[in-house]
Amino acid sequence: MEQMNQIALRNKFNEVFKKTKMYFFAPGRVNLIGEHTDYNGGHVFPCALSFGTHAVLCKRDDNTVRLHSLNLPEKGIITAELADLKKLPQNDWANYPLGVLDVFQRRGYNIPQGFEMLFWGNIPAGAGLSSSASIELATAVALNTAYGLNIPQIELVKIAQEAENKFVGMNCGIMDQFASGMGKEDNAILLDCNTLKYEYVPLNLRGISIVIINSNKKHSLVNSAYNERRQQCERALKALQRELPVKALGELTIPQFEAHKHLIQDPVEQKRAKHAVYENQRTLQAAQCLRAGELEKFGHLMNESHISLRDDYEVSCPELDLIAQTAWEQPGVLGARITGGGFGGSAVALVKDENIKNLIDTVSAVYTPKTGLKADFYIANVGGPARQIEKIY
Repeated sequence: MEQMNQIALRNKFNEVFKKTKMYFFAPGRVNLIGEHTDYNGGHVFPCALSFGTHAVLCKRDDNTVRLHSLNLPEKGIITAELADLKKLPQNDWANYPLGVLDVFQRRGYNIPQGFEMLFWGNIPAGAGLSSSASIELATAVALNTAYGLNIPQIELVKIAQEAENKFVGMNCGIMDQFASGMGKEDNAILLDCNTLKYEYVPLNLRGISIVIINSNKKHSLVNSAYNERRQQCERALKALQRELPVKALGELTIPQFEAHKHLIQDPVEQKRAKHAVYENQRTLQAAQCLRAGELEKFGHLMNESHISLRDDYEVSCPELDLIAQTAWEQPGVLGARITGGGFGGSAVALVKDENIKNLIDTVSAVYTPKTGLKADFYIANVGGPARQIEKIY
């Protein structure tokens, strides 16, 4: 018998056993500015990254779902039944794809048989670069494609957010899922989270790079004060609505807020609302600066954003404050700020290319002795949206 090579053997397996595999990818994201504004009806300014979550799906002949992550092999294969999807602590990471599947079914989309799905991601866990949304969008695009559902990409974004809100229990806004689902190479996305109107803004950085600095201070937003911040903003909004006909803090201008902030009697809630209003305006200004090529001003707005997140919203931590402060003091750094939900994770900086090595060396030299942690650095390549990809052997 003629010797059969590995690829031919795999193709023969697919032919005989009808186990067609489909391959998918969904990016992580970094938010340049506009933090904790999404669920407050404001604007955000993220971009998709070139790294993210890879997934392979294969349909089954029964109603069983089997999920496995190459990043967490010790968790084994997570198994569930289509008719009995529950969030279980032991399911750990798999609650994200199971949540997406649950929303598909609750919305009436027909998933007639089970499937097996294998995940591998190269987003650093806990870095605040949205690995959870990446898993959700990889799952959503895979189900949409594999079962021929023809759901528009923007609806997949909404499904993924609903899965995280209602199944996982993380009351996040839509930014992470939107950036992963709707990203565009070499562009940032100015998104109005109140209306979902969005605009791509080209990243014409001209000798300047986006540098992500992972503090390696792990965070878990579901178990953090994230939901508490959202509740504080909701109470502040209710107080303002006694005199202002607004549906979200993101609708307010700074003069409007300053003229009515006395209505928010709780000083902590007033600080939270101040951040939401001022950060939204910073985000609009930053997008305009990028369009105009005013990158120094963009960087200054990033610095102001970090200070507000540190002092008014109180979602930073000593590790990220040290990274930002050290970055601000380095030549060629236009701006630096916390990115993501906070309480750990990463910072993002705009840095002139010739000064990147100095930034990395200096932050590393200062950070590890003071924190006992090692920072990791990534030069961000801005990538495209969640999608099906060609199979790779």
